[in-house]
Amino acid sequence: MTKTETRGPAIEPGRAGLTRRDFVGLVAFVLAVGSSAFRPDEAEAQVSGAAQKIADHFASVKTMMGEFVQFGPRGEQTGGKFYIDRPGKIRFNYEDPSPMRVISDGKSVVIGNRKLKTWDIYPLSKTPLKLLLAEKIDLSAKMVRNVKEEADLTTIVLGDKSMFGDSTITMMFDPKSYDLRQWTITDAQGKDTSVMIFNVKTGVELAPRIFDIPYDEIRK
Repeated sequence: MTKTETRGPAIEPGRAGLTRRDFVGLVAFVLAVGSSAFRPDEAEAQVSGAAQKIADHFASVKTMMGEFVQFGPRGEQTGGKFYIDRPGKIRFNYEDPSPMRVISDGKSVVIGNRKLKTWDIYPLSKTPLKLLLAEKIDLSAKMVRNVKEEADLTTIVLGDKSMFGDSTITMMFDPKSYDLRQWTITDAQGKDTSVMIFNVKTGVELAPRIFDIPYDEIRK
């Protein structure tokens, strides 16, 4: 991810899918990071400063798309594509045969099952996803469990016992570019779900229909 934006042809979403089990890790990341990580706090300024640089970099990227591979706690593996258009818009597609989608159009967030033709809908303003997709991300130091900087990797561990118990999110970044490479959700039982992202492109022009929510179908 870079701050340089190269505009190109509008990109349409491709094939995708998702089992509900596969979806859990990605939703946990979106909700946990949005809920527990982005709150202002003056404590531990040194740690906050290191983490805030990464948050600022992520927020500076207005459009993004790429691929991901997810590894579940039992070794199960799936993949797919993601799209982000800041502020407020995001879409995750998993590979077939999974039927699931998650879409935010800037107003609402939906989780849809194409096979069952069911949708769960939430106001974006009432979800932590709004913070994750905001123009600016304010990262609270009190949520940062640890920051480790190595030659080839910068690792930030986030957690909030009051909201998620012993669950944590470990985010791994390129130490030179601050590009997000991988995240791991560790639940209260110590089970990990990891997501690696690759082939990331920024500054792309995403077709508006990528983030369309079928409200007529939802209301039926």
